[in-house]
Amino acid sequence: MALTHNFLLFCSLFPFFVIPSLSKTSFRPKALVLPVSKDASSLQYVTLMNQRTPLVPVKLTLDLGGQFQWVDCEEGYVSSSYKPVRCTSAQCSLARSKSCVNECYSSPRPGCNNNTCSVLPDNTVTSTATSGDVGQDAVSIQSTDGSNPGRVASVNKLIFACSETRFLEGLANGVKGMAGFGRTKISLPSQFSAAFSLDRKFAICLTSSASNAKGVVFFGDGPYVLLPGIDASKLLIYTPLILNPVSTASAYFEGEPSSDYFIGVKSIKINGKAVPLNTSLLSIDRIQGTGGTKISTVNPYTVMETTIYKAVIATFVKELALVPRVASVAPFGPCFNSTNIGSTRVGPPVPQIDLVLQSSKVSWTIFGANSMVQVKSDVMCLGFVDGGLNPRTSIVIGGYQLENNLLQFDLATSRLGFSSSLLFRQTTCANFNFTSNNV
Repeated sequence: MALTHNFLLFCSLFPFFVIPSLSKTSFRPKALVLPVSKDASSLQYVTLMNQRTPLVPVKLTLDLGGQFQWVDCEEGYVSSSYKPVRCTSAQCSLARSKSCVNECYSSPRPGCNNNTCSVLPDNTVTSTATSGDVGQDAVSIQSTDGSNPGRVASVNKLIFACSETRFLEGLANGVKGMAGFGRTKISLPSQFSAAFSLDRKFAICLTSSASNAKGVVFFGDGPYVLLPGIDASKLLIYTPLILNPVSTASAYFEGEPSSDYFIGVKSIKINGKAVPLNTSLLSIDRIQGTGGTKISTVNPYTVMETTIYKAVIATFVKELALVPRVASVAPFGPCFNSTNIGSTRVGPPVPQIDLVLQSSKVSWTIFGANSMVQVKSDVMCLGFVDGGLNPRTSIVIGGYQLENNLLQFDLATSRLGFSSSLLFRQTTCANFNFTSNNV
């Protein structure tokens, strides 16, 4: 009895020695899997997760660099398992909360509780932020052996943030929030890894809206098997992930590192020819956090600082000089008469674009399927966008350039694995077999 009393006294005096539990299911899955599809209207990548008690399917826009999951708690949020995260708690510390809510004057409900820590969810589509309570609730997700979905795994106390309904502006129809996959302790990959002792890795494989098919997100290590039996985890080339020491999110996180995923692009080649660039723009300013190259699922197309953009399109147009130009179609620059462009396994046979990484032997190659956008029946445009002068990030690799490429983010070793186009391997990101094997 004395030992029990002393232990309880110790825990009451030193609560931060107690590791917060996410209360998972009893079995340990090897990996987890989520479907992801492209919304044709908004060009956002949307996933579906079963959440709350009783469970309901919740549509969320996938935000690769998002700090955490946030959802609309103002309209239609009903759950018997919702719990507010109290101020000064260990969960509050994990969420990097810097404020405490004590001004809720209505009856307690999800999104309105006193003595609750608060964060600033970012709607990265509209570049806005708002204050939101931090809460916990149940989430169910399917396990996988890498080839098929299996048994359902549950987390009873997943940490997320609440927002108001108006904050959904700009998101795809029916979406109730954003699923943050960024470099934080309460992003979805971090919480799932902690709950099930998974390898601290996740992979995304996005499809195009034209395919009207599901892409896939894996939490944990491979295999990542796509029909007809191709383990895409074996196709990966690796490059370091670079930590931007300055947050690119709201000013609330001033002094915090960015939750975005940056890679070290050193130069750009088109048809093997170097594009003349101010290479200082490709490095991250360690004081301001500006410059560099990040990967985004929120930007529909790759965005480049003006001088980089102009140099890239000038070189690309020169290399495609035999194809007639036509009037530009917003938001793109150079457009071409596609009746003069053929087709290959990896898309239109246009000049390949190489993002040269840590050495001349390591490049992320962008083929026609990821560089050319069919905007009319007879018009194709180069799918890059002018980001203006002095943007916060010099190059943002957008969703269209990620489609049918498998990307694995290894958080433990801080490296990115990328496959380049899976079309070369005669498979696509729509080829994960979502038929459950219930194992």
